[in-house]
Amino acid sequence: MDTMRDRFGPVLSRLLDEDPRVAVVLAEIGADAFTEAQRKHPDRVINVGIREQLLVGTGAGLALAGLRPVVHTFASFLVERPFEQVKLDFGHQGVGGVLVSAAASFDWPAGGFTHMSPGDVALLDTLDGWTVHVPGHPDEAETLLRHAVAAGDDKVYVRLSVQSNARGLPVDGARFRTVREGRGGVVIAVGPMLDNVLAATEGLDLTVLYATTVRPFDEEALRRATGSDTAADTGAVADVVVVEPYLAGTSTAAANDALADVPHRVLGLGVGRAELRRYGQIDEHVAAHGLDVRSLRERITGFLGARALV
Repeated sequence: MDTMRDRFGPVLSRLLDEDPRVAVVLAEIGADAFTEAQRKHPDRVINVGIREQLLVGTGAGLALAGLRPVVHTFASFLVERPFEQVKLDFGHQGVGGVLVSAAASFDWPAGGFTHMSPGDVALLDTLDGWTVHVPGHPDEAETLLRHAVAAGDDKVYVRLSVQSNARGLPVDGARFRTVREGRGGVVIAVGPMLDNVLAATEGLDLTVLYATTVRPFDEEALRRATGSDTAADTGAVADVVVVEPYLAGTSTAAANDALADVPHRVLGLGVGRAELRRYGQIDEHVAAHGLDVRSLRERITGFLGARALV
C-alpha cells in the first residue's frame, strides 16, 4: 500500500493543473515529487531550499497575492521551527493557506529528535482559526487534501503519517464518525490510532468515535455519544478517553469544554513528553508511549473500570 505522502505529490500536481489559484511551496523535502509539475507550472511550484522561515513567509506572500498556497515539509520544520512566521505571516496578516506536514510524531526514528514533532497540533492550538486534519489512511489523506485546498481562504493543517489503518473510511473534513456503539464510555480514536483502539476495545461495552478532523472539535458528536442531555438530568458521569498520535492531552481541553455542563471525566492518551534517545523503530516508539494494543486496553479499562465490561 502506498503512504499518505505518496499521494501528496500526485494529488497536488492534479490540483495545480485544475486550479490556477493553487501554488506549492517546498523546502527541498518532497521536491522530487513535483519535477514535472514544476516544469509545467514554474511560477506556482517554488522550492526555497532549506530555509523554513522563508518557506512559510513565501506561502503567506502568495496568499496575499490571491493564490492558495500549499506549504510542505517535515512537521518539525513546518510548525515548530518557523512558528513565528506561521503566527504572524498567516495569522496576523489574516491570510489563509494549507500547511501539509510529513514525519508526524516519530515516523523517521533514524532522523533523531530534530525530525520528531509530537507537539505540532498542541502548538497550533495556541493560534486562532486553524482547521486540523489528521487522516488515518492514504485514501482519507487524498480526500482531506482536496478539502483543504478547496476551503476558500481558510488556514488548514494536514498531518500526514506513514502510520496507517488497514482501510480508509469515508471522511467529510468536519465530523467525527461512529464506528462502534456501547454504553460504558466513549473512546475517540484520532487518525492512525483507530486500528489499535478497535483492537484494544474489542469485546468491551464502549462507543468508538473516529476523528480525522480534530479542529474544529466535533462537540456535537461527543455530546451525542455520551448522552450528555440525559446525563445532565440524571447526574450520570460521562467518561471519555481521547487517543491521539501526538502529544498526550492535546484534545482533553476541547473534550472538557464540550461536556462542561455535565459531570464527566476525560483521559488523554498519546505521545509522552520524555525524549526516547534510543531511536529504534516506529513500533517501538508506539509501545514505549503506551499506544500499542495491549497497553491501550490496560489503560482504557483501568480508567473506565467495570463500566467498560460487557
